[in-house]
Amino acid sequence: MTPARSATTAHHAHGLATAALDWLHTHRHLGAFPPGATDIGDPDRFYKPLGETALAASLVLREGVAGPASLAQARDLLDFTWAEFRAGDLLYERQLRHWLLTDPLETYAHFARAGLRHDRLHALLEHSAAVGSSTEVLPNRALAVANARRTTGVGGDPDWAGLTRATWLGGTPEPWAIDWTTGYSLTHTVFHLTDWGARPHDLPPDLADYLAAWLPVWVDVWAEVAQWDLVGELLIVGACLPEPRLDPTEWQALASVQHDDGLVPRDGEPVADDPATRFADHQHPAVVAVIAGTLALSRLLTG
Repeated sequence: MTPARSATTAHHAHGLATAALDWLHTHRHLGAFPPGATDIGDPDRFYKPLGETALAASLVLREGVAGPASLAQARDLLDFTWAEFRAGDLLYERQLRHWLLTDPLETYAHFARAGLRHDRLHALLEHSAAVGSSTEVLPNRALAVANARRTTGVGGDPDWAGLTRATWLGGTPEPWAIDWTTGYSLTHTVFHLTDWGARPHDLPPDLADYLAAWLPVWVDVWAEVAQWDLVGELLIVGACLPEPRLDPTEWQALASVQHDDGLVPRDGEPVADDPATRFADHQHPAVVAVIAGTLALSRLLTG
């Protein structure tokens, strides 16, 4: 990539991530559990989005390429989400009551990445890993569990190669044999295998070559139909490759749909005016934008 193209990508990636992080930080209380909540309720309503916000914050802090204001916002978001999980007590209680679930482990990993720890949950997760008890999951989800255990330091070393080849991406199928759901599955295979870009060379060479060849096609397809959340995830994949793929035209396309307040639309549908609805509908693409821009900028600066 020429210096000019790198500078253009860096400009769009930095602006996208900074504004999206500011939007998440400004509206964070719209994602809080209802007052007095003692359990997670509907997992998709508060629990999962809070975990996603913690993930984005942890990666901003890990990479350390954001400006001082953004780093402070990321720390605030991590502290806010940790407090919403009652400093890990809520995750511990959920794991204790629902022994086979993996989401407490996966959520805890975001905090462990940033140095936070819950001793009772950690011990419980170590015991669960030792006895090999967790629910059966899809192949890309098995990688999620393996990476969460790697991040938290619980459990042994899994068969990474076997887990990878069991996924859709691991078989390098015909690139047109993909749909919206499978698109998300392949992105998460890369996320977990590379620990969100920290270990790009853990991606097998044939998969890296396959992705480098077909990411431009997939990004173009889903940009054409305005599936911006998936476009953002595919841009994250590009930043996770051993030789990062950071096309400035694609980054400009995503940055161009970001609203002035930092909101990143999920898709091409109209965006609601109600603040709570806006946050519920578009929190995930904001998280994706923060991660994408952060990892892209980091790879541009460090190689």
